[in-house]
Amino acid sequence: MIDPAASFTGLVDLASASLGGRGVGTSDDFFAGIENLLLPGRGVFVEGKFTERGKWMDGWESRRKRVPGHDWCVLELGAAGRVLGLDIDTNHFVGNAPAFASADGVRAPRGLPLDELQRLPWVELLAQSPLRPGSQNLFTAAAALAAEPVSHVRLNIFPDGGVARFRVFGRVQADWAAPELDAETAAHVERGMVDLAAVKNGGLALACSDAFFGPMNNLLLPGRAENMGGGWETRRRRGPGHDWILLQLGARGVPAVVELDTSYFKGNYPERASLEWIDAPGGAGSGSGSARITDLVASSKWSPLLPETKLEAHTRHFFREGLAPASPATHVRVNIFPDGGLSRVRIWGARP
Repeated sequence: MIDPAASFTGLVDLASASLGGRGVGTSDDFFAGIENLLLPGRGVFVEGKFTERGKWMDGWESRRKRVPGHDWCVLELGAAGRVLGLDIDTNHFVGNAPAFASADGVRAPRGLPLDELQRLPWVELLAQSPLRPGSQNLFTAAAALAAEPVSHVRLNIFPDGGVARFRVFGRVQADWAAPELDAETAAHVERGMVDLAAVKNGGLALACSDAFFGPMNNLLLPGRAENMGGGWETRRRRGPGHDWILLQLGARGVPAVVELDTSYFKGNYPERASLEWIDAPGGAGSGSGSARITDLVASSKWSPLLPETKLEAHTRHFFREGLAPASPATHVRVNIFPDGGLSRVRIWGARP
């Protein structure tokens, strides 16, 4: 089993391609493009694989700079947010890694052209810092910027070279824009409802009983999973009990429609599921001074939202009838019996 990458627990990778992050432009990508920076995993190395321009590398790589200056790339985050940590991962870039890097951030409209972005007043997120080749390089963002949300990040490398992955960890600043609904969702969800649990709306998976095969926050990503690896999956339970996952909603709201999606989970979907809710403003996951996650998990104030219900394989389940009477909630716990995998969880409702 491959050791998981180091990360900033409790934060979201705002730049992830899975969240909608994309490359806007770069000074140079002669050997490998900037879109690779946002892909999952740490990047791979394929011995003997070459392109017309040289060795194939799983990352962003510029040519050797023969003039003054440095290389850079601009990325649009999948969701605007407060940047608290950065990972500049030079995995497999050993003799061609940059010596130093820095990062800047700015808040701008989505889709703004590169030349207009470059003219905006960017603010430093990370001062020029040395990088280790072939390694994750983890940094905390400038403390003064923690309270200022950004939508775009510029990664500067000095003077040139390659970076495998770039992670921008932070807390989402939701804009609560009206969601675009596919036909199946629109048949169950009324106009004006929002997905209270979506990562793009500030939702976050806080804890779970097990996440052996798939990370927790996969459940809350936008769109549909492309395969079984795009969901949350627990290992096979050999003892008593059941698995569960604790979700912090992006805002206190009243759940009205729940979607439990088992797409791609066929021989390993949960047989049954139930949901509980709790109203705990200032509870775990809400920031500094909040209650401990363990106290929230053990609280006696949880109330039923959806009774234990049979699930089917590879199916999008929508529940409206049968949900408990509407009440404001800040967190939802999804219980699966006895184990298995879910592709997505949506908690549709209204913010009071």
